[in-house]
Amino acid sequence: MTNKQWSTLLDVIDGKEVSPLPVGFIIDSPWLPNWAGMTIREYFEDDDKWLKANLKAIREFPDIIFLPGFWSEFGMCTEPSAFGSECVWHDNELPFAEKIINDASEINELKTPDPLKSGLCSKVIERLKKHEPTINAEGHEIKFAVSRGPLNLASFLMGNTEFLMAMYTDPEECKKLLEIITGFTVKWIKIQKEAFPSIDGIFILDDIVGFIGEDDFRSYALPCLKEIYGAFDAKVKFFHNDAPGKVCSPFLPEIGINLFNFAFDHSLTAMKEWTDNKVTLLGNIPPRDVLAGGSSYDVQKAVRESLNSTDDQTRVILSCGGGMPPDVSTENITAFKQEAQI
Repeated sequence: MTNKQWSTLLDVIDGKEVSPLPVGFIIDSPWLPNWAGMTIREYFEDDDKWLKANLKAIREFPDIIFLPGFWSEFGMCTEPSAFGSECVWHDNELPFAEKIINDASEINELKTPDPLKSGLCSKVIERLKKHEPTINAEGHEIKFAVSRGPLNLASFLMGNTEFLMAMYTDPEECKKLLEIITGFTVKWIKIQKEAFPSIDGIFILDDIVGFIGEDDFRSYALPCLKEIYGAFDAKVKFFHNDAPGKVCSPFLPEIGINLFNFAFDHSLTAMKEWTDNKVTLLGNIPPRDVLAGGSSYDVQKAVRESLNSTDDQTRVILSCGGGMPPDVSTENITAFKQEAQI
């Protein structure tokens, strides 16, 4: 992210009117590799191709804010691998982390791993260190410490259904698991901050919070997220949940979150109401069916409808309701930006 883009981001978060309205997208392995002309496996395994894909994006769309910016990641495998999950790799599909907990009683034997000695976390740092000079030469800086969220990671280690069921059958063990994961996550984002002093943002992704009710959010998610976002003083505290967001959204200001990427099912107006208009919203057109699957006209129509859905366009960064999905064309991204910034 450039200094100008960072300044724009801070202005929007502060509630200032910004013209033209900024456009931003979360971009990573589901979209970048194939768009840039390489396989997903090449993107993960070849650091130079990873750099090439990210450079292509910022050069082709210099006026779009890409978040978190030069995301060094291995799909959903980065954090689970630190706990010992076996990562299943494919040539041109996203990798998958196998679960390691088959019974809630096994949680008591789980230890907090060292992010720099276990799994793929150290590779994330190494890749960024290797290419930081080139990133800086392009006028960009590494601005975010990034991790999958605590419930998301728990669901990988146990399995989605098994973890959600265990919240009711084995609540104490589930809280122990989340305590271990939270401790790991705090260490992990602090390591990123120490490695790259330019970092001034925390970015956590957790869709599983969209599948629990308010009481469970208070009990399981809220204390974990508060601890993680309090790991260090960051100007931008960014949260992604593109599952249902009504339950978590009223708690975001309390957690300290000031930037939220949410599901396209929710309107900007509704989300402003649920967050008491204290959180900058990154959204909100359908990612797969419109941005990827629609025509340029469909994209422009959806952008207009999103803009017309609220009279208050402060604390808004136009985007899709989730990360950039596979198969989004250059033409549709261009159409999005042109319509958003008329």
